Amino acid sequence: MKIVAHRGYAGKYPELTRRAFVEALELPIAGIECDVRLTRDGKLVVFHDKTVDRTSNGSGLVATMDFADLQQLNVGTEDEPQQVMQFSELLELMQDYPDKELFVETKHPSRFGPEVEEQTAVHLRYAAMHEDPRVSLISFSHLAIRRFGRLLPELRTYFLVNPKHRRWNPQHRFASKPFGVGPSLMEAKIDQDLIGFKGLPTYLWTVDEADDMVWCRDNGVDVMATNLPERALETLR
Repeated sequence: MKIVAHRGYAGKYPELTRRAFVEALELPIAGIECDVRLTRDGKLVVFHDKTVDRTSNGSGLVATMDFADLQQLNVGTEDEPQQVMQFSELLELMQDYPDKELFVETKHPSRFGPEVEEQTAVHLRYAAMHEDPRVSLISFSHLAIRRFGRLLPELRTYFLVNPKHRRWNPQHRFASKPFGVGPSLMEAKIDQDLIGFKGLPTYLWTVDEADDMVWCRDNGVDVMATNLPERALETLR
C-alpha cells in the first residue's frame, strides 16, 4: 500500500507550504498530494480552501485576489513565515525527488470552469510531466475527470467519492471513466465495496489513526492519503 502525504506533511507543518512538502518528500513514502486553484489574474496556486481565512493571516476569496495579493500573506507560522506556492514551483521541487509521486486535486466548483484543468495541463506539459507515471490527477468532479482524459490521456485519474452524494447516487454510478476510485475513510467503512469498486484501484483519504491505517492495509487499499506520514510508516512497519 502506497503512503501519500496529504497536503504535504499537514499534520505537523502548515499545509500546502514548501516546508510541508519538503518534509514529506524526505520521508520513505510514495509521494505527496496537493490542491490547486486559480487566482483572479490566472495564476495556478497550491491552495485548498476557497478563502484564505483559515490558513493565512488574511481574508478573502482566492478567486478574487491576484497572485501578488496572495504573496503578501503568511501561510506559515510567525516563527517560519511561508508564502503561497504556484503550482509551477511545486513541479520544480518535484524534479529534486524523481522517485516520488504527485497527486493533484483540482478544486470545484470554480468560477473559472475548465480553465483549472487546462492550466494544470499546461503546467505539467511545460515541466515535461504530462506523461509522467508519477503524476495522478484527482477530483470530485466527473467533468474534471473527463477533461483530464482529453487533455492528459497518459496520466492516471481518480474520482473522489463525495459522502454527500450517497443519498442521490447510492449505486455510485460514474459519469466519467477514471483509472481509480477515491472514497473517504468513512465512506469505505460504511460501504466496503468501494474498495476496489468495479475492479478499480483505490485512493483512500484521509487516514490519521493507527488502527485505521492497519484497516486500510488489511482491506486492500492501494493508496492511502494521510496527514501523518511518519505515523503511517511506524504503524505499517
